[in-house]
Amino acid sequence: MIEEFLKQEEGKTLEFKENTSSLERIIKAIIAFANTSGGVILIGIKDRTKEIVGLKNIIKEEEKLANSIADSIAPTLIPNLQFLSFRKKDILMITIPHSLGPYYLRSKGYKKGIYIRLGSTNRIADDLIIEDIHRMKKHTSFDELPNYDLSTHDFDFSCIEEVFQADGKKITKNNALSLGLFVKHNNKQYLSNAAILLFEKNRTSYFPDAILRLGRFKGNTKSQIIDHLEIAVPLYKCIDEGLFFIRRHTTYSAQFGNVKRKDISEYPEIVLREAITNAIVHADYSMSGCNIQIAIFDDRIEITNPGGLPLGLRLEVALSGVSQLRNKIIGRIFKELKIIEQWGSGFGRMIDTCISQGINPPKIEELDRHFRITLFPRKAKTKVFLEYQKDIINYLKKHEKLSAKQAQKIWEVTSRTTSSRLKKMCDLGIIISLGTSPFDPQKTFILSKHF
Repeated sequence: MIEEFLKQEEGKTLEFKENTSSLERIIKAIIAFANTSGGVILIGIKDRTKEIVGLKNIIKEEEKLANSIADSIAPTLIPNLQFLSFRKKDILMITIPHSLGPYYLRSKGYKKGIYIRLGSTNRIADDLIIEDIHRMKKHTSFDELPNYDLSTHDFDFSCIEEVFQADGKKITKNNALSLGLFVKHNNKQYLSNAAILLFEKNRTSYFPDAILRLGRFKGNTKSQIIDHLEIAVPLYKCIDEGLFFIRRHTTYSAQFGNVKRKDISEYPEIVLREAITNAIVHADYSMSGCNIQIAIFDDRIEITNPGGLPLGLRLEVALSGVSQLRNKIIGRIFKELKIIEQWGSGFGRMIDTCISQGINPPKIEELDRHFRITLFPRKAKTKVFLEYQKDIINYLKKHEKLSAKQAQKIWEVTSRTTSSRLKKMCDLGIIISLGTSPFDPQKTFILSKHF
């Protein structure tokens, strides 16, 4: 179990602590994990080097920590505390589930004591995050909320009818109410935030930041822009508008068959469409000053939307096909209009399409409170490894771990060269050393999770 954790870096759901000397920091991390997506804290491991130092009196440390959790956190939170052992070193593992609090540090108070996890850091939650937590407790998404400035009498319903008719469907105002486009309150009907975002012609008057901002940059950085566009049409139109801009700035190659020519796009359209759709459906439209951005470079396309994964959802779970909509109504309407085919299938379809066509799979990542999908063109080259590095990668794909002696035997070189090569591979993040100190004679090496 320890080996699996050491393959990973500290991040949204994992933290290493050398000891319990900084007890308040551990408590803050526990609160942050509980409020965000859950997580694991391993005490007895140095955070930077991952050197396993262990705890001298683990029972005493566990009691101290359990008492501090009970006294310091409100409302009551009960994480799971377990003892692990590695080469006679005791490790304390704290497993924190995601729960709908919000949880806070009593000494700081409710407003200043609510922490969330952003990357590998614990930060004080702002008002937007606290509102998001409260909405989750009520099973309500931001796009479901009514906008009291717009009643249904102020809205041209024909635009919704036209969209549904184009898809061969009929919609009435009663249907709109059941779909969540309209919201009833005190015997009056208002437009939901979703209805404004999707269909209101003047939606930027209510959501000025809910636009797609696209740019074509020279080279592989943002130092020089060649062309740019802002798309402020109703959301359901944004996908095709965005694709049109991308087509204008990416290349096509010709493939000739027996009868006719076939144009092959630099980026598969199904992958582009999925990535843009994902950004629109999962963007956090409650965040001000943030737009959906599509940046086209020579070597990649980055599609970034405001809002990380919804609270409670981990990236590895999302990649496995689990869907948790940030915007329930927008997602539901996109499903009705067959823009979304199947819940949770988007990431898998993008990855499978790229792999089947010999393209590097997309890079999918959370960046603090943003989410990014990076797509690579057909011409992109995979990373090149040296032969000695390939030997170790291939060995570790078949075996759980590797010792320095085994590496020396594989390479047939001196022990000094072996040490130098292993250190280089560790520095490059290809492998991870596993030992109780840098000079541990029993130190072994495992493959990084990226391989």
